[in-house]
Amino acid sequence: MNHFDVIIVGAGPAGSFAAERLARAGVRVALVDGRPPGEPKACGGGVTSKALKAWPHLLEAVGRTIDEIDMYSPSGKHLHLKLDEPFAVYSRITFDTFLRERARAAGEVVISDKVSARGFKRVDHSLSIGSSLDPLGIGRGTDASWLVRTQSGGEFSAKYLVGADGANSAIAKKLAGPLPPTEMEVAFGYRAPLPELGGAATVVAFLPKWVGYAWAFPRVDHVSFGIATTQDAFDHEQLDKLLWDFMVSYYESVSTASDSERIRMRLWRTAVSKTHRSQIENLRQKAERYAARIPGLAPRTWDTRKASGDGWALLGDAAGFADPVTGEGIYYALRSAELFADAYLKAKPEEYEELWRKDFGGELKRASEMRRRFYGNFWGAPFTDRMIEFARGHRGIRKVLGQLVAGDQGYVDLKKKLAKSALRPL
Repeated sequence: MNHFDVIIVGAGPAGSFAAERLARAGVRVALVDGRPPGEPKACGGGVTSKALKAWPHLLEAVGRTIDEIDMYSPSGKHLHLKLDEPFAVYSRITFDTFLRERARAAGEVVISDKVSARGFKRVDHSLSIGSSLDPLGIGRGTDASWLVRTQSGGEFSAKYLVGADGANSAIAKKLAGPLPPTEMEVAFGYRAPLPELGGAATVVAFLPKWVGYAWAFPRVDHVSFGIATTQDAFDHEQLDKLLWDFMVSYYESVSTASDSERIRMRLWRTAVSKTHRSQIENLRQKAERYAARIPGLAPRTWDTRKASGDGWALLGDAAGFADPVTGEGIYYALRSAELFADAYLKAKPEEYEELWRKDFGGELKRASEMRRRFYGNFWGAPFTDRMIEFARGHRGIRKVLGQLVAGDQGYVDLKKKLAKSALRPL
């Protein structure tokens, strides 16, 4: 039996960040992760300027800095934004590896193996959760420590268990309870080659008839394309067709744009030409598909759902910490890891619950309250159409929108900020 102070399941941004911070302070940490090497996550890989300012060392990872973005409304209205504060786009394979290697160098143990699905018998049933055979391979031992068994037969114990294993977290389902489909979002997409001609623009396009958006995020050696939408209204066949149209339009627009102009994408076509179909088939041979789920908690859930308890804590997506409007979760993964580590190092891990609620819980709850209105109608048209229309004609609103995209503008005071900007001279 290998004994540790803390076992963290999941070596994404949240798990690795917490492991590094704890290990540097002398805590014995085991970081268990069974994700196959090189397996991509369905994520645009955007790291907000807010995150970059909080943790400047993130810029050491190999990525692309973005200071301009093209946005499209559901009806195809175009807005070009120049950002005051740039954000970064990373390959999630590269970014996650960067954070995991920092954790490894800090002294923790990385165990590249999945938690067992076979289960094991508890020694002390009075301290167990569920049945005497735990299908997760996780349980409490006689000394009130957590026992974790991996698929290769390894057994590990620790006084504290941290779940950082993503939106589908088995630990979260066991300890905090499962989330309904209405509180989950779906992200899927493709990694595709960089355009051969023209610049690789960063694009966000809000979907017609669906909640959510499509993205094109150029990385160092490829473009990440994807769609994020709600799980309860997910129609894979229709949305996949929409994404392929978006992807081909992207390449067509980049190849025809001159050096002095921005791309102008022809989105959401009703008729597809023979040439367009040929381009799709050609792209299918090169693109690599990926998909994942993202938490999108309802307002009432933020008041009742716990992210910690006796001897355990949840971080990042496993805790539900993602922006319900955009699906962005990297900042909250890193911040929740930091807050938990700080509480643990002060020997007061029970304070983690209060810390995350005070730090960003109100912001995420406000975002969940705004999601329906953000993707709903305003004055007879989608709000996202109106938002882009107003921003095209008003510098102040355009500035606030740019700050929102970069992560510097939150939702709590967004309405006040937009109203104040609208009153300023054009």
